[in-house]
Amino acid sequence: MIQVQPADASCGATIRGVDLSKPLDAATMAELRQIWLKHQVVAFADQDLSIEDLERFTLLIGPRGEDPYIAPIPGHKHVVEIKREADEKSKLFAENWHSDWSFLPVPPAGTALYGCVIPPVGGDTLFADQYAAWDTLPKALKSQVEGRMAIHSARRGYAPNGAYGEKDRAAGRSMAIVYSDTAMRTRSHPIGRIHPETRRTALFVSGAYVIGIEGMPDNEADDLLNQLYDHMGQEQFVYRHRWSVGTLLLWDNRCLVHRATGGYEGHRRLLRRITISERTPQAAGIH
Repeated sequence: MIQVQPADASCGATIRGVDLSKPLDAATMAELRQIWLKHQVVAFADQDLSIEDLERFTLLIGPRGEDPYIAPIPGHKHVVEIKREADEKSKLFAENWHSDWSFLPVPPAGTALYGCVIPPVGGDTLFADQYAAWDTLPKALKSQVEGRMAIHSARRGYAPNGAYGEKDRAAGRSMAIVYSDTAMRTRSHPIGRIHPETRRTALFVSGAYVIGIEGMPDNEADDLLNQLYDHMGQEQFVYRHRWSVGTLLLWDNRCLVHRATGGYEGHRRLLRRITISERTPQAAGIH
């Protein structure tokens, strides 16, 4: 029997009573999907998963997504490793609020992340509920951004001169990041984006990937965006996930932002990740 323990937060839940290493029937998957859509980020505790198990389960959630700037592990072209060695000195990966790969024409629906090697301290992942962020926007601020499009780009992180570019590689990062000139491309998405399954509106911006607002001078756009950033990560919206080995975390990029935290210097950390695409991209209002 599936057991759900909601987090004491605006989002998040822990699921027990299901073994993801075994094939799951349609009824079980339908129930799990509804739990995921309700809680936005769910932790499947105490799972013993091979790479093949992870691949099989995520395909039940949706088609394979792309990871444009992280090389996959050998033999599994849709699995990447989020890792940091014990003696690594490079900048912490993904420490700013973001929704995964929001600069793509069709941003990912979800992300699955499985804990393989977990330090005894630190390394929590923070999630912020962007339904709640949108719903509680001050009226004056919402009126200024409602109906507007934010301009997303990977350039700050993955261009050759970006945070994970040439200088970062020279610093000896262990993750297989592949920077590229393609990171200079842009794509616009609604600031208030309607979730294709729940039909709820979520705030869909982040300092990691948004570089402006369509039809607005940069100084005006920066002021509005900074107000949104100050609002979106408030403690009242945040769930803090504390990792353990064998936990699979599944989150909804369409209504959440997340960020990494450090605090595990001197310890190795390794997680395996699969990005999950929309089941029907047209349903997301993306053409």
